[in-house]
Amino acid sequence: MVRQLLIAILVLLPSGALAQQMPMYSQYMMNRFLLNPAVAGYDGLTTINLTAREQWMGLPYSPRTVALSLDARLIKAPPRRPGLPDRRPLTNLFRSGNVGLGGYIYNDRSGLIDRTGIQFSYAYHIWMREHQLSFGISATGFQMKIDERRMELEQDYDPLMGAYGKGLFVPDVNAGVHLWGPTYYIGLSSTQMLQSVLKFGNDGLRDFRMERVFYLMAGYTIELQNNAIVEPLIMAQSTFTSSYKIDVGSKFYYGDQYWGGLTYRSVGAVVFMVGFRFERLHFGYAYDYALNSMSHQNFGSHELMINFRFGDTQRRYRWLERY
Repeated sequence: MVRQLLIAILVLLPSGALAQQMPMYSQYMMNRFLLNPAVAGYDGLTTINLTAREQWMGLPYSPRTVALSLDARLIKAPPRRPGLPDRRPLTNLFRSGNVGLGGYIYNDRSGLIDRTGIQFSYAYHIWMREHQLSFGISATGFQMKIDERRMELEQDYDPLMGAYGKGLFVPDVNAGVHLWGPTYYIGLSSTQMLQSVLKFGNDGLRDFRMERVFYLMAGYTIELQNNAIVEPLIMAQSTFTSSYKIDVGSKFYYGDQYWGGLTYRSVGAVVFMVGFRFERLHFGYAYDYALNSMSHQNFGSHELMINFRFGDTQRRYRWLERY
């Protein structure tokens, strides 16, 4: 009984098929590093991002995700004579460091499934006049558990549930490429490249293999009058075997303090986004509205984001001269 129940849980995850097994975000365009390791440090800044999401609020055991990320550019500064000020422009600093590092941790609860993951990323940036080409790779892993406290078993203790309740660690590798210009960006990445196998129980239970998930993201900046900017964007997500999703939308900026956005998802949802900046802090909120019967069964999906960026002044890391 428990084995059949485990199979049903893993196949019918609330967030989609088992092949995905990735947290869902609506404001990914504000922190593309979550989906593409090549973005780590691409803008020369250090970015700390906290995202909290509750999907299908009001439904029992609805998916909940919390993610904390940090990425930075390692800036090389050549030696200078003691006592003399360093007046090099920021553009020189931006081009002098080629290495970006980053990492993030997350917890994703989806039904009875609880996943806690971690990722460490390395990116290498190549400056080509007014454009920048970046390559990135990351080592990832997550621990998956089933919350047996929420399950009603036929007996007080089941050996399979006892073993699975302790958790299963799944390692994997992600990779990506990112091209950036003054008015555009485009990135391609892949997660779960090793297609790690999940094994539950003994020989009598089938194996589950993670599928590779590919992401294609692109955006273009258009300057309007009255200090306004519009940025059309698109994001395609696919396993090429079982599922795909396409987001099409746009962000709108007024000055450098306020922004909003609207995204349509091919899976049948519309995302509304608003945000503002206070000095180095960026705050964002997203509301997902389902365009199907799900809209009458819950209060929508809500996502909060806090983003802190710093490092636009000169930074020196003497020990980085070996890179």
